Amino acid sequence: MIKTKRVYEKPEKSDGIRILIDRLWPRGLSKEKAKIDRWLKEITPNNELRKWFSHDIKKWVEFQRRYKEEIKGKAVLMDEIKKLEKMNKIVTLLFSAKDILHNNAVVLKVYLTR
Repeated sequence: MIKTKRVYEKPEKSDGIRILIDRLWPRGLSKEKAKIDRWLKEITPNNELRKWFSHDIKKWVEFQRRYKEEIKGKAVLMDEIKKLEKMNKIVTLLFSAKDILHNNAVVLKVYLTR
């Protein structure tokens, strides 16, 4: 099972393996409080795409398309996440965006579970 969750929410045992999938460390959050098992910066949208999207919902459809294209070239990282899921049963993809419906974790989860 792959889940998504804001990194600012309280860590829970039901999160399983917690993977931060943001390029930048979440503002104001200590490493101890975040309880992150892995930080996969490399799976995140590149800086150009991240800045272009800037969480503008009008760009959501195009952001998804572009990010999925990037993901295709990151098979090793995708395999790592799937392997962690197989070993631990639950993987939670952590993100810092305020919009829980329109962010890279949502796109990545859909891609991993299809």
